[in-house]
Amino acid sequence: MKFVDEARINVAAGKGGDGCLSFRREKFIEFGGPDGGDGGDGGSIFLTVDPQLNTLIDFRYRRHFKAPNGRSGMGRDRYGKTGEDLEIRVPGGTYIYDQATSELIGELLAPGTRLLVAKGGRHGLGNATFKSSTNRAPRRFTTGFPGEARELRMELKLLADVGLVGLPNAGKSTLVSRVSAARPKIADYPFTTLNPVLGVVSLGPERSFVLADIPGIIEGAAEGAGLGLQFLRHIDRTRLLLHVVDVSAMDPEREPVPDIRTVAAELKKHNRKLAARERWLVLNKADILPPEVRAGLAAKIRAKLRWKGPIYTVSAATGEGCQELMVAVDARIRAVAQEAAELSVKA
Repeated sequence: MKFVDEARINVAAGKGGDGCLSFRREKFIEFGGPDGGDGGDGGSIFLTVDPQLNTLIDFRYRRHFKAPNGRSGMGRDRYGKTGEDLEIRVPGGTYIYDQATSELIGELLAPGTRLLVAKGGRHGLGNATFKSSTNRAPRRFTTGFPGEARELRMELKLLADVGLVGLPNAGKSTLVSRVSAARPKIADYPFTTLNPVLGVVSLGPERSFVLADIPGIIEGAAEGAGLGLQFLRHIDRTRLLLHVVDVSAMDPEREPVPDIRTVAAELKKHNRKLAARERWLVLNKADILPPEVRAGLAAKIRAKLRWKGPIYTVSAATGEGCQELMVAVDARIRAVAQEAAELSVKA
């Protein structure tokens, strides 16, 4: 199924019901007085998180949503029925914007979260409401107010713990398929990953995390080249980034340091906060290298980049080093989660 990460919809809340102009008319009751009831409020529209959904593809086929109107009031002091609220189900990680102003209306993250996006119109008042000691037969009533209507833009940010970044053909998809049950498209040409892919890495009971693979990032991506930056929003909330680097073409004349710097520069242009996030280097396709080149590769790259973070040498194709990497990643994201929990308690 094709991944859809953005959608636009039109929502219109229900109109409030009109108030009623009515007088009590019964035999032997000469002055029955006003008995026109109020109308009912219009139905509102809410967005709610459904954990069973993981894309916005349904909104390609249905883009207009309208809540029921409130019913008008009636005689004998009968109030109109309130219009039922309309709930629209969306996947967790959806961000809602007002299309006209680009204002962020809200975030829908946890299952069951509800967000009011269009409030129903207020009900009109019947003439019984306007009865007073000085006005015993009012002929005044009000009509219901229209409900809110707006165009919304929805953006889905995949909820992943770890994000994979790197140039095209660095082996990110192969790594995801090696350590999880996800089966992304893998081929020997650039941009085989056209849409984000999620994989769940399971290391045992209650030891799992979500890995997100996005399309490769190339030089000039911040100005629109390639595909990667349009999907970087999906790793905005990750705890850790794995920068996958292809070292299979290593020779004395060429090093992967420029490639690493290219990706880092594009990340910084897109989002400085994302660029500053903890990032590990994963030197992939190391099985192809001669033993003498492979031996000092990590130390050489660390010295040239003055890299202070972890560097792992792996082969996604053979599985070498992948398990050790995933165990270390699991331990790190658990530690980060624990640190965040402690900070929230102190706050």
